[in-house]
Parts: sequence; structure tokens; C-alpha cells
Amino acid sequence: MKRHLSKLLIFTIILMTAPSAFAKESEKKSSELAHEAKSAVLIERDTGKVMYDKNSHEKLPPASMTKVMTMLLIMEALDKGKIQMKDKVRTSEYAASMGGSQIFLEPGEEMTVEEMLKGIAIGSGNDASVAMAEHIAGSEEEFVKRMNEKAAELGLKDTSFKNTTGLPEEGHYSTAYDMSLMAKELLKYERITKFTGTYEDYLRENTDKKFWLVNTNRLIKFYPGVDGVKTGFTNEAKYCLTASAKKGNMRVIAVVFGASTPKERNTQITKMLDYAFSQYETHPMYKRNEVISELKVNKGRHQKINLVTSEPISLLTKKGENMESVKKEIKQKEDIHAPVKKGTELGTLVLKKDGKVLHESPLVAEKDMDKAGMWTLFKRTMTNWTKWSE
Repeated sequence: MKRHLSKLLIFTIILMTAPSAFAKESEKKSSELAHEAKSAVLIERDTGKVMYDKNSHEKLPPASMTKVMTMLLIMEALDKGKIQMKDKVRTSEYAASMGGSQIFLEPGEEMTVEEMLKGIAIGSGNDASVAMAEHIAGSEEEFVKRMNEKAAELGLKDTSFKNTTGLPEEGHYSTAYDMSLMAKELLKYERITKFTGTYEDYLRENTDKKFWLVNTNRLIKFYPGVDGVKTGFTNEAKYCLTASAKKGNMRVIAVVFGASTPKERNTQITKMLDYAFSQYETHPMYKRNEVISELKVNKGRHQKINLVTSEPISLLTKKGENMESVKKEIKQKEDIHAPVKKGTELGTLVLKKDGKVLHESPLVAEKDMDKAGMWTLFKRTMTNWTKWSE
């Protein structure tokens, strides 16, 4: 009898301690995802939800990952029509003088915006980065000012830029978390992966100065679904990488700062990507630029304007979780007057389940809306007066 009681007691103790032991084992595995990095973070692109974090708010030199912001401002300028892919960009003496990684631009040499983007995204060209900065903003200094303004707009509290390239400079820093949000914003512009996801290409083709570009992000070739975003290395920063991968409906962003070798950097990123795709799933809700509602505009050329999603919208869950009964709520600004610029935030889309907010995302103007002319306003007034008098 005593023997049976002893066995029962031991079995009970095992059952009571097992969940704790399993939880600790799970925690241990999670903590080992980026154990060789100074800091790291793993997020889902559409929701921004953090799936893994290690010192992600520690300020560190980002090296060439700085070019994530450089590329973001380039893509923004393209999206707004301020520049075109086929525009010619002339290289200044200053841009050509950049050290570090480069595509060896010569003073006065011209390349298209598309070619410069290749040089930045694939070849990590410091010279191409500065040439594009000067083309868009007039000078690197002014472009850097815009980089910091964009960082503030995105709510990046632990980022400060001093140049467009990531070359070592006092006061130039970012964090793994901030870098993931920059990549999240950059990936709104889907055609950027045409550049960041290319493993090799050429510049100056059909000339005697043909230049071979090979992406320093080797995972593009060796990890299915990886299509970006940017590596980085300096003696101070060590080996860094902001990576993005897509599998099915799910896109994730993994960032590593301060790995000791390129191999370690890739290993940490691979572990994080494997973890994300094995444990989580994404439920797509809306595409970018999808029309959600209409909004009245006072004294506009048209009386209403479409509000569209500013980014792809998804919900993230652990695998197997039920996502039925999700409801949407639309919040719109009031008393809007023309003119309205395309992309102006005019509302919010809120997704809820059982009364709990799951996700909020800005709604923006689909197109520009000019002021109505005097004749149009007069006709509207007369139409309204006629209806009122009936």
C-alpha cells in the first residue's frame, strides 16, 4: 500500500512540474534564436507584431543597413511621381569620392534611377546612395535631414542618421526594432524586392566597364522566400542584416545586429525565419490601395473621395487559431476641405473580434482632389437650393 502511495505521489509531482519544465524548455529554445547577436528582432510585416526580441531597443551602429531608409525615400519619391525609373542621375565629385562598398561611379557619370537602385540594393554602393540623395534632395545633408524626419514620422525614437551610407560617424545609430519598422515601411512598395531580392546582375552592360553585382545577402540564394533587404558591416558594427522572407500569405522581417561572422549572422536569421514560419500564420484581410469607403470633401472638384488602405492588412495568429467573426470599424475625419493630396491620412480601419481591437491601420486619399471652380460651386448651390425648395 505504501509503495502504491509513493508511486502515486511521484507521478503527481511529475505532472505538476511538467508544464513548468516544458515552458522553460520552450523559453530556452526561443532565447537561443539569436544568442550570438548583440540584438535582434523578428516581426510579421503586415501587423508589425513582434514574435521574438533580444535587446531590440539597444542603440547600435547599423552600418549599410542605413540604406534601408535611403531606399525608402527613393521609393517614396518614385511613388509620388517626383522621379522616374528612367531618369538620368549625374554623379558628383563628392558622390564618386565615397569609400567603402561602391560601384565605382566616376565624376560626371550618368546612370538611371533604376541602375542606381540596383547599385544600392545589390551592390551596397555608397557612391550610388550619395548620388541618389543629391538627385532627390540637392545634397546629402538635405537628404539626411529628410531621413531623420521620416524616422520621426514613423515613430522611431532610437534612430539618428548622419549620412546616407552607414559609414562610421559619431551620433549615427539605430536599433533592431527601429530597423524592422523601416523595412516594414519599405516593403509597402512591392517593386523594391525586384532589387533587394536579386542575387546577381550587371551594370554598364555592353561597355568595356561592365560591372558584376553580387548581393551580400547570401540567404537570397540559399533560403527559399528571402527577397531582401540589406546587409551591413563595419569593424564597429560587426555583421548585421535586415532580412525579409515570404512564405504563402506570410511575410516576416528578421533583424540582427553585431554577429561575429557572416555565417553566424545568417544562422541567427535562419533560426528566426524557421521559428516564424513553423509557429505562426497570417490571415490576409486587405491589399494595399484597396478601396474601403468614401468621404465627403467640401468645395472639391468632386464631392467625394475614395479612402484606401495605405498598406497590406493581415492578422497574425499562432497556427490553428480560429479567426472567424472579425468585424471592421471605419473611423473618418470630418469637415475635410479641398484641396486634398493623394496619400493624405483621412481615416482609420479598425479590425475587432469579440470587442477586442486586433489591428488599426490608416486610410488615405486614393487620388489628389483639387478645389472646385466657381461655376461648379454655383451649379451645386443651385441644385441644392432647388431640392430644398421642392
